[in-house]
Amino acid sequence: MKILLDECLPVRLKNLLTEFDVFSVSEMGWRSLKNGKLLKAAVENSIDVFLTVDKK
Repeated sequence: MKILLDECLPVRLKNLLTEFDVFSVSEMGWRSLKNGKLLKAAVENSIDVFLTVDKK
């Protein structure tokens, strides 16, 4: 399972999810993408779960 961590989450969270393939928005080079464009990029790259605490 591929998990994407939004930039509002600490990257060290990856250390707790060792049984999954975890990527940060920064690692993927997607920091400049917002909302719909970010979700589209995630889908196009077969991301299964997007974790965020963003209220938008």
